[in-house]
Amino acid sequence: MAGLLLPEASKVLGNYQPYVIRNGIGVISGQFPIQGGKLLYQGKIGEELSISDAKHAIEIATLNVLSQLSNASNGFADLDGILRMDAYIASGHSFDQHAEVVDVASNLLMAALGNKGCHARSAIGVPQLPLNSSIELVVSFSIIP
Repeated sequence: MAGLLLPEASKVLGNYQPYVIRNGIGVISGQFPIQGGKLLYQGKIGEELSISDAKHAIEIATLNVLSQLSNASNGFADLDGILRMDAYIASGHSFDQHAEVVDVASNLLMAALGNKGCHARSAIGVPQLPLNSSIELVVSFSIIP
């Protein structure tokens, strides 16, 4: 997988599952920029955090997505492909570079998974995320029957 070292999958932060698969379609619960058990990059992009911070935060969150996806798909052996990524970005009122930030995640998924990483996506600016996180990624995928 493109020589990436994946982190240990993050533990859930509430009463939900890290991923669910039904009828060959799976969804990975929201992944944050958590590294070493700590939430990094808290605050709003364009206010407390820079676009550079946002790009690093989304990279960490994407590695966490890949870690959960590896667990969900038997080390990617059963992965048919990513279907969709919804990227939530806690952003200041005037921030409008969401697509540039989310491209980091899209590029990393494609680099790691090749054509299986190709996906549809949404980049959504929000005023606040849980725990004051700057980024949250939700990914759906399909499994080989």
